Amino acid sequence: MNLTLYGYEDHWIVVDCGMMIRQDLPNAPLQVPNLETPKALGIAPQALYITHGHEDHIGAVAWLWPHWQCPIYATPLAAGLLRLKFAEHQLSSAAIHVVEPGEALESGPFTLRFLAVPHSIPESCSLMVMAGRYRVLHSGDWKLDPDPIIGAPIDQTQFKALAPVDLVVGDSTNAPLPGHSGSEGDVAKALVETLANCEGRIIVSCFASNLARVLAIGRAAYQCGRRVSLMGRSMERMVGVARGLGYLDDFPAIVPAHDLGYLPPDEVVVIATGSQGEPRAALQRLAQGRHPHVDLQPGDNVIFSAKAIPGNERPIGQLKKRLQQLGVELFDEFSHPQLHATGHPAQDEITRFYQWLTPSHLLPVHGESLHQQAHQQLAASLGIQAPLAPVNGDLIRFDQQGLHHEQHYPQPPCIVSQNSVVPHPGLESENSTLPRRGSLYLALPVTATQTGWARVGRLMLDNTSANSFDEDSFSEWLDDQLAELHADTLADLRLGLQPRLIAWLAERLQHLPEVHLQIMASELPATVADD
Repeated sequence: MNLTLYGYEDHWIVVDCGMMIRQDLPNAPLQVPNLETPKALGIAPQALYITHGHEDHIGAVAWLWPHWQCPIYATPLAAGLLRLKFAEHQLSSAAIHVVEPGEALESGPFTLRFLAVPHSIPESCSLMVMAGRYRVLHSGDWKLDPDPIIGAPIDQTQFKALAPVDLVVGDSTNAPLPGHSGSEGDVAKALVETLANCEGRIIVSCFASNLARVLAIGRAAYQCGRRVSLMGRSMERMVGVARGLGYLDDFPAIVPAHDLGYLPPDEVVVIATGSQGEPRAALQRLAQGRHPHVDLQPGDNVIFSAKAIPGNERPIGQLKKRLQQLGVELFDEFSHPQLHATGHPAQDEITRFYQWLTPSHLLPVHGESLHQQAHQQLAASLGIQAPLAPVNGDLIRFDQQGLHHEQHYPQPPCIVSQNSVVPHPGLESENSTLPRRGSLYLALPVTATQTGWARVGRLMLDNTSANSFDEDSFSEWLDDQLAELHADTLADLRLGLQPRLIAWLAERLQHLPEVHLQIMASELPATVADD
């Protein structure tokens, strides 16, 4: 869920405006950034710049932009996706302006240039942000892919020409991973080989936004003499917008799902949503025998061409069990790792990128604290100053003396409920009559283990209650509770932790504060986050 504010001489701009899915809440609602802090500080953004079209970068625009009414600048694919969202919200898309990679724009004292970088969606861009004497490179999501399938490899001469930059606000997602992230071109070759050796129907599940992967699957199906069909609303929407922009001109003809029953199974490849175990996605309906047009049979094949996003391991595991019960052959990141490549840079790529840019400072963003810390360590080895690992709500000042933490502002969660953005209700019981004094905001990063759940990284705690307590003891108590609780999903974990947390606070505090809990999916240092 990305939203970054940049200010210079009281002029403010926004970079990205994304949402996230709250897997720890019933019905998995959407969470969007809280605008109370900029409102309280009198910050009124004059422009919104979009780095690329992933939901964690554009998903909240239709919800939050009406508060700003500022111009929006995005590359063609992201702009097309935003226009669809605005139409659904009955908003005029007149504020959405198309920017081509390489183009420069001005907003007050800011000059910004969009710089194309490979990622798992076309037209991803870094932003060169210049104001006064400062030159800041906002990396966005990127990697160094020599064969990205859609789009060109990165233009290193363009980035070398920027050197030296004062500050990189850099992607930390794969910073703990040594080596290289892998190429979409290599995945495409592996898909051709895998599909050629399969008998029966083939279902390939991947992220709808990974158009290079979708194109590679379509090409592989054509080479193997199979017809292609799409399943899932987001898949159909993304392919429709991309085709309109000319990205999938050589994609094979698409067979409507309702016609699949007329084709022999060994002539079919279905590209479906649902690689993360989403309950309403196409792959889940196939696994449960609820799809109106296709019934999976023994001997069919399901390929997961995506890594599990941290926190989704259990629903994905349950999905795979259902598929195995149907007699389906499974291909995933463990048995066939060559069928996926991440969209974020590993250490060798980060090192090479920074050798081009020669930045003096780094602000590591994206990922959890362990990713940011790995990014800081890598920067230090390259002679780059990286004193801060920011969390949501931090106000950072950058001046001639470097990076400084000015203030932290708590960010109470805001969720989308019944088509409106509302504050998260917290943990208080509806029937509780206990007086509330102050607020406690707790962000708890966890990972699934073989035996249950474990905390990963630092505990993010804002306690504005009049009562204080020992945070070290609280952290140890939380670790013990996580070890004891048995829960299959983040939502179940939250429901199990809720009464214990309130009871612990009630025992130790004279006045019980209003508690806001967010459980976040994180990962162990040995694993790597995905797109």
